[in-house]
Amino acid sequence: MTRPLIGITTYAEEEVRWGVWESPAAVVPLAYVRAVEQAGGRALLVPPSEDGVAETLDALDGLLLSGGSDLEPAVYGADAHPETRETRPERDRAEVALLAAALERDLPVLAVCRGSQILNVARGGDLVQHLPEVVGDEKHKHTPGVFADHDVELEPGTRLASLLGDRAPVKSHHHQGYGRVGKGLRVAARAEDGTVEALEDPERRFALGVLWHPEEGEDAKLFEELVAAAREYRGARGTPRS
Repeated sequence: MTRPLIGITTYAEEEVRWGVWESPAAVVPLAYVRAVEQAGGRALLVPPSEDGVAETLDALDGLLLSGGSDLEPAVYGADAHPETRETRPERDRAEVALLAAALERDLPVLAVCRGSQILNVARGGDLVQHLPEVVGDEKHKHTPGVFADHDVELEPGTRLASLLGDRAPVKSHHHQGYGRVGKGLRVAARAEDGTVEALEDPERRFALGVLWHPEEGEDAKLFEELVAAAREYRGARGTPRS
């Protein structure tokens, strides 16, 4: 049996440099790929596209929604805050469509940072566009380009608590958060300042969203659980690959 195939959504950037070249490119930090492969999966990069969603999902056993820039507020029916910047509306629309179809199939999903915001918005939720106005400081993103270390408290009885325990150290880099929680989702973790840090859908095989970046930490449990659920999903649909 080959390893479960995990699709990782990519950034779509107009200017990416490598060697002597500068060109538009679909890219993703290698940490995501390594986390999936170290957990026993095989990574497949999925650039944003509203076309061929079913065809893409037919090939996958699991889906990892990566981080990235702020969501376009119009996606969840809001006006832009002055601190909401560098949005990628095409990526937003593509990932909302991809995620909605994935959840319909009960495809295992792990959504990271921006990806977890996509999860909330796709289920009818919205976002707090600038957390420092709510919590009074910038502890969740104190320095651009540097992950902030803090702890989260897991909600008892959640899938996430069964994986990480009562409390876990995490690495964050976000200035936005969840507002109204989307339909069918429940809060799974909070920071010490009360900020909701994770959501999950208890009715799905595996559907977790975390505002932090587990691919940058030392705890691989979320990726291991994603790959295990992907292996189970493959078996349930009766399409083993050899």
